[in-house]
Amino acid sequence: MKHFLTLALLILLGLGSAEAQRLLIRGDDIGGSHASNVGVITTYTDGIERTAEVMVVGPWFPEAVELLREHEGLDVGVHIVLTSEWDGYKWRPMTECPTLCDEYGYFLRGTFPSQAYPEGSMMERSAAISLEEVEAEMRAQIELALRLIPQVSHLSSHMGCTRITPEIAALAQRLAEEYGLPLMDSSGLYEHLPYGMGVPLEEREERFLAALATMEKGKTYMHLDHPAIDSPELRATGHVGYENVAEDRQGVIDLWTSPRVKDYIATHGIELVSFGQLLKENK
Repeated sequence: MKHFLTLALLILLGLGSAEAQRLLIRGDDIGGSHASNVGVITTYTDGIERTAEVMVVGPWFPEAVELLREHEGLDVGVHIVLTSEWDGYKWRPMTECPTLCDEYGYFLRGTFPSQAYPEGSMMERSAAISLEEVEAEMRAQIELALRLIPQVSHLSSHMGCTRITPEIAALAQRLAEEYGLPLMDSSGLYEHLPYGMGVPLEEREERFLAALATMEKGKTYMHLDHPAIDSPELRATGHVGYENVAEDRQGVIDLWTSPRVKDYIATHGIELVSFGQLLKENK
């Protein structure tokens, strides 16, 4: 009933439509690289992205803060990071948390097991991970983001790190409630756009347009990816199984700023929304 009344009020105010298809485009990893910072902002100012997920421990976080403060209309989520996946460069935690780190003090390589990197994942070491250390690190990332970025509205997790164990999942949910920042990796507020990730570059635009054509009126759909500019920085980034990072992530920018995609959204009355907007509507 509460959701119905909220939606009815929005319709009366001209802020929404029960018949509209709504699309939430989420750009991940701002702060992780300069290339990602440029990509996320570009797909907001020139494209269809409306929500960005910031990596507080990323080496380019200070620049990300400046850019996000300059673009206060861009909704922001704290992208909780407990892993460091790339071969060429790494990031460290904000707190002292040895059970989350490798022998060099960097975060563990990944969340889930990989044959290419044996014994390098959180899941493989989950029995030894200190829940107290996880909590301290999550709090530090959340609190710094809240201190520096005015439009933070929610939390998300990098590489599914908050779902490694039931205990970590429960902790993440408790912190989300404590800080008033819902964890938005999954939610009843949206459905996933039937497009997916890892689509070949040459097929992306056609497949994305086909996915948009399946959207039903009155529903909200979410699509996430990692926009970043093709640059020497990103060409030096990768790991086993994902070597074409620069080309792939430039392709996300190309898709989200595509004139055909933007024209389709405009002519079919698709409303672009953010997590922050959805959360305000459903309070």
